[in-house]
This record gives sequence, structure tokens and C-alpha cells, in this order.
Amino acid sequence: MSGSDSSVRTKIAIIGSGNIGTDLMIKVLRLSESLETVAMVGLDPNSDGLARARRLKIATTHQGIEGLLAMDEFTDVDIVFDATSAHAHQHHDEVLRPLGRTLIDLTPAALGPYVVPPVNGDAHLDAPNVNMVTCGGQATIPVISAVSAVTPVHYGEIVASIASRSAGPGTRANIDEFTETTASAIERVGGAARGKAIIVLNPAEPPLIMRDTVHCLVSDCDRDAVRTAVEQMAERVRAYVPGYRLKQHVQFDAVAPDDPLRGLLPAGAVDDKALKVSVFLEVEGAAHYLPSYAGNLDIMTSAALRTAERMAAHRSSLEGAVR
Repeated sequence: MSGSDSSVRTKIAIIGSGNIGTDLMIKVLRLSESLETVAMVGLDPNSDGLARARRLKIATTHQGIEGLLAMDEFTDVDIVFDATSAHAHQHHDEVLRPLGRTLIDLTPAALGPYVVPPVNGDAHLDAPNVNMVTCGGQATIPVISAVSAVTPVHYGEIVASIASRSAGPGTRANIDEFTETTASAIERVGGAARGKAIIVLNPAEPPLIMRDTVHCLVSDCDRDAVRTAVEQMAERVRAYVPGYRLKQHVQFDAVAPDDPLRGLLPAGAVDDKALKVSVFLEVEGAAHYLPSYAGNLDIMTSAALRTAERMAAHRSSLEGAVR
């Protein structure tokens, strides 16, 4: 933990004392020089997340959003992370937005604009609510964006495989929202004309770390430029998710004239040399809270932390300009 003066740090609260919220709390404590967690909110008074927060001298409540509003610490809170569920987030947004708090949404509710730090991290710094898409989206959308920066992506498909053990109740309750939100962000942030997302809860024992596959359907393109763009993007993600890596070189496969994939090409596209670009990723977690196989949690909380720190820096610069 940095020795910086905590009085100038942006005060944050975390709603959700499960796996994601607890990992985020620990990350803020260990890694951030600009944020300070002052409140942890849950529903289960016996949850491990609330118990850890109490040991860390962080104020807690097990009475949900209403409990947060009643806390003295809430007065100083500027940013609220929501690590609950898509359904609960709608209520939290209705309560907190009129009170002038910024929400960083780690559920698939997608009430605010999508943010993927290395792609559009500076685009929504003043938004009252931003959405961190999903773990699969955070891992794969940077790759699709890198490809689309070189050549139009007619169709982008991702498969996110995560250890079943790392999927808590919130994740399991939001499978449909996961696929819908990720597919939408593949198009809106990644730049693909059409997007599709698949999640696999891998029951293997011992648990396997997160693996993601990205397929992009493109017309003929500069393959070296695509490889370079993907590799550079992977380095940008690795700057805040050290366990993020390419498993092998970017793959290019010609799409045969009779391949059903050609049906995904838009009308008028030059398809005589259509290519399928495949990228295989692995995300190993930093094990701040759960074991390293939970890379899906790590990339989600790391992206949220990165986003909050950018917001805090942006606001500090505005305040400095006013003074």
C-alpha cells in the first residue's frame, strides 16, 4: 500500500461482498494510490467479504443499498462499484444516480456505456454510470478492436471458458445477460459488424484457468499488420492484467467457397479471399482473493480499478484547472 496521503484519495464504496467485490476491495488496498475503500456493502452478515472488510477496518453493512445510504461514510463516497447482479443494479442505479454518485457496473446490466480500458478507457470519464461488460468481453474485445483497426471485421465470435468454481451465484444468475451484453459490446466497442458470445463453465478438477477464443471473419488483409496490432494490444492489457497472454501466434485460415461461414459476410463484401482470424488467449489471475485459476475475476476487477483510477485522475485535473 502506498504511503500517499489518503485524504486526497477518491473515496469509493463496493456493493457486493462476494468473490468479485472482495477481490476488488483487496486490489484497491494493495494496488491503488488514488482510491480508498471506505464502505463494503452486502446482504449476508456472515459473508467472507464483509468479515475481511471489518478486519481491514473498512466500514460495513449487511443491509444492502439502504444500509449504505445510512452510513456516515457515504457522505464522502464519490464512486460506487456494483458487484451484485444485473437485476439488483437497476435498483442501485435508480437510488444512487440522483444523489450524484458515479457507478461502475460490474454486472451485465449495461445501463451505462461500455468501457474496455485499452479500447475506449478515456471515452466516458464523465458518465454517471459505466458498464464493464463481462469478463469474457474484457478479455476478447481488445483483440477484436485490434483486428478491426486494420481491416473491417464482418463477424466476431468469442468463447470464454472459465472454471466452474470461479463462477459465483451472481455469474450463474446472469448467463443470458452475459451473452447478450458481450455480443453487443463486441459490436459497439470492438467494431465488429456482428457479434456473438458463448460462455462455458468448465467443471474440470483441478480447475483450469480462464481461456478465451476469438474468431473474426474478415476479407483479405495485411496479415502482418493484424498480427502486430493484436500483439501490441495484448501488451496494453497485460499492463494492468499481468496474467493475460496469447497462447500462440495469430492464426489465419482461408474460408472455402462452400464454407457456411460465408453466409455471415455482408452483401457486397469481397469474399473470394475471406479469412477467419483466430486468437487464443489465457488469463491467469493474480490470486489477490481467489486462486490463480480465477482469471475471469481478475480481469474484471482489474478493468474496473483501471477505469475508476482514470476517472479520479480526470476529476483531479479538472479541479486543478478550476483552481
